[in-house]
Amino acid sequence: MLERLNQALDHLETCLEREVDMAEVSRIAAVSEYHFRRLFSTLAGMPLPVYVRRRRMTLAGAEVLAGELTLLDVAVRYGYGSGEAFARAFRSVHGIGPGEARRTGAVLTAQPRMSFRVVVEGGTTMRYRIVEKESFRVVGRKARVPLVHEGVNAAAAAHVESLDEQAIVRMKELVGREPEGILSAAVHLTDSREEGAEVDYWIGVVTGPEAAAEDLDALDVPAGTWAVFDNHGPYPSALQELWRDVFTQWFPSNPYASRPGPELLRTQPVEIGAETDSQLWIPVERGSGSAGA
Repeated sequence: MLERLNQALDHLETCLEREVDMAEVSRIAAVSEYHFRRLFSTLAGMPLPVYVRRRRMTLAGAEVLAGELTLLDVAVRYGYGSGEAFARAFRSVHGIGPGEARRTGAVLTAQPRMSFRVVVEGGTTMRYRIVEKESFRVVGRKARVPLVHEGVNAAAAAHVESLDEQAIVRMKELVGREPEGILSAAVHLTDSREEGAEVDYWIGVVTGPEAAAEDLDALDVPAGTWAVFDNHGPYPSALQELWRDVFTQWFPSNPYASRPGPELLRTQPVEIGAETDSQLWIPVERGSGSAGA
């Protein structure tokens, strides 16, 4: 699969002077556009549109400094209909406008071409199973929080602390479907998985689709396939590493792609660094290409 991802990035590189057809790029990678965007964001540490803009502005920056084309010609070459739009994009990457950069010979920022490769850092074994699950409802309380890749997520912790006893009692009364017990659910609002990207963070329970939420929030989830990962390790670092490994190692090595849906986590929060058991549910679908193809 990594070979296909790199082929897709090679194709993307040929499209920087025109509108990029992300459906075609994803087809080359043999995954859905949704999965390609999320996989790229996880592997690269930035959303795909940001990478495309940075690559365009890297090439445009070289032409601005060369001085052989007018600034408008450079703008048009890289798909901008006006000098103003080009100048905004240029400044967002280089921190300086194209006119000033040309006049002063400024030092610009370059985004190198990306390629992905496998780096073996140990014999990590990932225990998982595939579950076909009927439609269900998550009932609980939600808050919008930023993603935090390492350490405690203060906003998520504050949301947990804000739960009143009545809400907790009501959740426990509704427990009845796997994964059982009070859990968290993360619903990504965009394709980005970079630090600080916002998600809807739920604390709740899995119930039947007909369960009454009453004074709680409710999230209806359609039937689908889930990859379920069991984990044991220090809290919360082991969980954050598991999330990372699922997208950077498990997906590229298995014939599945992520699909829209909440990512469910059942764990017992403990003191920072203490060992705990956890279970992570990721919504998946069978990929169109085989692993390693």
